[in-house]
Amino acid sequence: MSQETAPPQTGADLVLRGLTKKFAGFVAVDALDLTVPQGSFFALLGPSGCGKTTTLRMVAGLEEPTGGTITLGSDDITHLKPYKRPVNTVFQSYALFPHLTIAANVAFGLRRRGRKKVTEDVERMLDLVELTELADRRPAQLSGGQQQRVALARALINQPQVLLLDEPLGALDLKLRRQMQIELKRIQTEVGLTFVHVTHDQEEAMTMADTVAVMNAGHIEQMGPPELLYESPATTFVANFLGQSNLVAARVTGTAPGDGDGDLLLDVHGTTVRAARSRAVVTEGDVWVGVRPEKVVLTPVGGTTSGPEDNCLRDGVVSDVSFVGVSTQYLVRMPWGQELTVFSQNTGAHERLRGGDPVDLHWSGAHTFCLDASQDAAAGVEPEDR
Repeated sequence: MSQETAPPQTGADLVLRGLTKKFAGFVAVDALDLTVPQGSFFALLGPSGCGKTTTLRMVAGLEEPTGGTITLGSDDITHLKPYKRPVNTVFQSYALFPHLTIAANVAFGLRRRGRKKVTEDVERMLDLVELTELADRRPAQLSGGQQQRVALARALINQPQVLLLDEPLGALDLKLRRQMQIELKRIQTEVGLTFVHVTHDQEEAMTMADTVAVMNAGHIEQMGPPELLYESPATTFVANFLGQSNLVAARVTGTAPGDGDGDLLLDVHGTTVRAARSRAVVTEGDVWVGVRPEKVVLTPVGGTTSGPEDNCLRDGVVSDVSFVGVSTQYLVRMPWGQELTVFSQNTGAHERLRGGDPVDLHWSGAHTFCLDASQDAAAGVEPEDR
């Protein structure tokens, strides 16, 4: 069986070592080290220009690396031609043949390699992407989401060891994109192939991927399961790019009473707060103390909460209120002039606050993280959000 049609091999991890790409003095990808386990759904997440698409194109063979290696299992594929790699790519532009039926589009790769009997494989792929009844239609008769599934089936029928997805849902509207996120994950789980998905959409990455690598300026800021990256960001860039974070200047003053690995005590503009040591990148000196907006509970000044919120910053003033359906988003101006963000679920359990209301902010030390104060607190914030 040829390399192109070989089924996935056990232990055929995709490994990038020192992968580098320079364009006329500009370093797009900077000595990248990365291992994508065989059979996993892996996401490269980052803003435009961070190097994620260039990385994908080097894996596909569409860009020649300036340095480093790409291996798949025991095979070095760094300099192989694209058609010799056991890799297929699905782009945002599906590039379906308009004059061919859906079945013929899916069969194209097999027929191009000289396969005569393709009907059974095509039927299996159309069943996988739930398009069996549309086999005789043309692409123009399909919705965007259906066309995306055809492109996926056309790539999968070639039995690649790795499927590369370059912003494949970018052309779809929001509701359809969310449906396709679930479908893509279902298909990946069912076929058991390695999927490497490039996206700038944080929700898309967290919804589908087993592992997310957050890229910035040609290197990886942090990599791990989505929940770990969200709950325990390692840098201010990750804290801001993956969701939103409140980052406040603080100083570590000691350790909470108890064992030697107890919570950190921090001074925040004269108020002592606690932070879980396990979520602290820096454990002494100046830090950014961080908390996600949905972890914060607002009360009128002097009010209390019924939950485990053991941290409190007092005397804020609501400066903006935005109703967004499932939640209400508040901006609260603190006495030192900084505005903090709070998301409150619209469950009806709390009376909605108004602009000008004096409030206290409560949250748990277990939900607090500490980052390096030398990093830019605005790193990773989208320009329109600044």
